Amino acid sequence: MIDFLLSSFFIPVYFITWVISMLTYKKYFDTVMRFFPIFIAYTFFTETLGYFIINFEEFSFFEEKEYAWHNVVIYNLYTILSFLFFFWMYWKLISNGKYKKVIFLLAILTTVAFFISSLLQDPMHTGLYFADMVASYSLLFSIALYFKEKRLQGFKIIQKNNLMFWISIGLFIFYLVFPHLYFIGFEFPEIWIEYRFRKILQVFIVIMYILFCVGFLKGKRSSFN
Repeated sequence: MIDFLLSSFFIPVYFITWVISMLTYKKYFDTVMRFFPIFIAYTFFTETLGYFIINFEEFSFFEEKEYAWHNVVIYNLYTILSFLFFFWMYWKLISNGKYKKVIFLLAILTTVAFFISSLLQDPMHTGLYFADMVASYSLLFSIALYFKEKRLQGFKIIQKNNLMFWISIGLFIFYLVFPHLYFIGFEFPEIWIEYRFRKILQVFIVIMYILFCVGFLKGKRSSFN
């Protein structure tokens, strides 16, 4: 258990965030965020399964011993579904027709990028990091459109009682960093190991989920927009 907490300290953060999301569910149960606890639970189980695949051979997807620890396939699936969920979320939140069309096109672009990456790379054994780059920047642009619309509608950028403000800030910070670290992890593994980029990425995960928790705790139904 100690080894698990030291190497994967961010995984319990998922569970804590899920608990907080459920305790505060009445604040957003009738909004586009109503499916977010399911997403957090999916994230928690994906990361837990990934840990078990790496550390226990009986959880491996492959008979070949050299591939026994390969768990990237579950993350590739998770990543695709996550991005599509986020695009749907912002598409629903935004009311401007032009912005909605842009987000829809970005979702299609992301889907195509993952499809092409799956043909050029082996999704069973390597991360689809080029598609992740496209998807991340597409999501960042979608979040920027969300904030732009709120500003044009007369809302302040900083809305401490708006759950979506905290969710958006958390996602923006993480996906501003994630694709670059992920790319380095596969293309320059020696740098990834030497500079402990895995730990850095995990720290950004924790920061993102702490911001989620702040949103769940400080958010008010009357301020959701």
